[in-house]
Amino acid sequence: MILYCVRHGESAFNAEKRIQGQLNVGLSPLGLRQAEALALALKRWPIQAVYASPLARAYDTARPIAAALGLEIRTEDRLREIHAGIFQGLLWSEIQNTHPAEARQWIAQEPDFVIPGGESRRALMTRGRAALEAIRESGFEHVAVVAHGGVLTAAFKALLEIPAERNPFSLFNASISRLEWGARLKLVTLNELEHLRAVNGGSEGSAGDL
Repeated sequence: MILYCVRHGESAFNAEKRIQGQLNVGLSPLGLRQAEALALALKRWPIQAVYASPLARAYDTARPIAAALGLEIRTEDRLREIHAGIFQGLLWSEIQNTHPAEARQWIAQEPDFVIPGGESRRALMTRGRAALEAIRESGFEHVAVVAHGGVLTAAFKALLEIPAERNPFSLFNASISRLEWGARLKLVTLNELEHLRAVNGGSEGSAGDL
């Protein structure tokens, strides 16, 4: 099985560098163009199913992909981004001013730190892994998975058995990362961006989670 793991296009909050978590934020004008570019790129592979987070920025990225492939979008709630609790809707500078202790714990990358009102990195790893394992059980051989930087990188860590304390991956908006899942799991590519060259004007765009 091959999973074509797509981080959603740039959202309005990404453009503002504002934390979104599980807020239902839509795509920016650039994000809409990135979604169309993704649809053209993914048409070259024999994708049989499209799964997406139900949050607007991921679902709206999946729309043109599914349309180009002639497929329906299958939503998976476990593909939602990390619940960022009290951080949601704020700029990072605002978080550091209003929640300095929590900001320090997040920056320290403590895997069991639960954002007040939200969840921890370790919980996200468990949820992300469960989502991709369920998709694997679907029986499809080639699947596009449109979700979020945080949940996808957390799932990669869990599946590749990378310690929760480490965070080696970061995904750019509208990037494609391919997982080959046979007897063993292999991360074949990370952050494919060639399809965005014209759309992004030569810029890679923003990477990260939340």
